[in-house]
Amino acid sequence: MKVDVKGNTTSIKDTQGDLVSFLMKVTHEYKSFEKSNIIIDISAHKSLSAKEINSFMALSKIHKKNKKSFVIATSELDFNAISDKLAVVRSLQEAHDIIKMEEIERDLGF
Repeated sequence: MKVDVKGNTTSIKDTQGDLVSFLMKVTHEYKSFEKSNIIIDISAHKSLSAKEINSFMALSKIHKKNKKSFVIATSELDFNAISDKLAVVRSLQEAHDIIKMEEIERDLGF
């Protein structure tokens, strides 16, 4: 797991290739990331199912209740099969853009 902090955004990248253990590790260490926006970078995984992506739903709900953004970046996926309650994008740049837009919305009171 590689963690990169830029401003108020923390990018967490899976470096081991095991999505289940990565999710457990992120969940276990969540307290250290809870005060910043989070980008989960799983773009190294080439064959992910919608079920595997949706396994991040509980963590996303908790994080969004704290008025912070939670975005998943992956390149290989059928985006129509993913829950619309998850923010899933194709690149890290798109993830940063989503976070900027959500911060503007929160500042405006939406």
